[in-house]
Amino acid sequence: MSKLFSRDSWSEIIEALSSNWFRTVMTAFGVLWGIFILVILLAAGNGLENGIKQGFSGMATNSMFMWSQTASQPYKGLPKGRRYNFKTDDVAAIKQNVPGLRFVSPRNQLGGFRGSNNVVRGLQTGAFNVYGDYPEIIEQQPMDITSGRFINYSDINEKRKVAIIGSGVVSTLYDPGEEVIGSYIKINGVNFMVIGTYKKTGQNGDPEEMQKEIYVPFTSFSQAFNMADIVGWMAITAKDGFSITELKQQVFDEIKTRHSIHPDDDRAIGNFDLYQEFSKINGLFTALNFVAFFVGILVLLSGVIGISNIMLIVVKERTKEIGIRRALGATPWEIRSQILLESVFLTIISGMAGIIFATLILAAVNYQLSTMDTSEMMFINPSVNIGVVVIALLILIVSGLLAGLIPAQNAIKIKPVEALRTE
Repeated sequence: MSKLFSRDSWSEIIEALSSNWFRTVMTAFGVLWGIFILVILLAAGNGLENGIKQGFSGMATNSMFMWSQTASQPYKGLPKGRRYNFKTDDVAAIKQNVPGLRFVSPRNQLGGFRGSNNVVRGLQTGAFNVYGDYPEIIEQQPMDITSGRFINYSDINEKRKVAIIGSGVVSTLYDPGEEVIGSYIKINGVNFMVIGTYKKTGQNGDPEEMQKEIYVPFTSFSQAFNMADIVGWMAITAKDGFSITELKQQVFDEIKTRHSIHPDDDRAIGNFDLYQEFSKINGLFTALNFVAFFVGILVLLSGVIGISNIMLIVVKERTKEIGIRRALGATPWEIRSQILLESVFLTIISGMAGIIFATLILAAVNYQLSTMDTSEMMFINPSVNIGVVVIALLILIVSGLLAGLIPAQNAIKIKPVEALRTE
């Protein structure tokens, strides 16, 4: 420890490393490049992760979407290939019989932006997706209400013909500056009053077409478009502490029992497990971080080997000096600690230079991104947290010790008499 605060020791280190500065710089570059690659790879992985997860922002990721399909097996006298529909009673049964669910939202859908025109306002027409929903759907899918309000239970209970429209619908059916709230649009010949507008963010689906959707109360949708008690599909979200992936089989079993579907018929119910897909993405980024650490450490290791080789040369060049110090009473530990200190110092200085260089690059990238619209980008805020910097410093210290270990051992093996004879 005394060597760490000794002016003579540090003067000796600086003199030894600056005696051949070009060799020192080239040796340090290996460590600088290794730590630079490590930080950049981790930051790039975080930037990609931030961009992908922005697509899930505001969405209840512990959710699944479920719809009816064709029965693929005969059961209880019912034929293979029959069609069936979910009913509103199924929603109540699932809520009652499957514990751990937070939301079970029935949905119906009409039209689509690739279909025929289904919405009219004055002389303007458009083809849009129209959804019959419950108020909970705004908790399950990302949506920013930009004016007015969303559906509430008064709308559901009173079957109000009201609608919330996206910014894409507004730009298609309305002139700039025209009042939207309180106006009427005609959906398949039925008038609905606009009570709110929204804008969605994220990369799920087509970002432009996501703004061209219309939401109306589920009950008024069913009444206006003769759906009776049919449910087109459901959005189901589990409570915190539960996994929808683990609960969905109970949901399927409930539906199969109520609609006389064979227990082993897995084709009769279609589903998209968002939580399962989100877990795969998390696993992907865990793997990417592992690859970044692996590649970065391998590159860093090549730099450390370079430092070790140079320290061996330095020890050989200073053989006579080490012999004189041993003859004057220097202990093996003093010789070893001096070599190790030089190795650690060179490793840390070069590594910190790599971290600073990487930080400047990331700052420039983030500045450029700040001038752009990142709402629909797949790469956002590439950065590393302070924990990564601490880990990098620990790696540098350990690397420096390892790089100097063999040269230090060689140094203390030098016998004073033989060293003094060396020219």
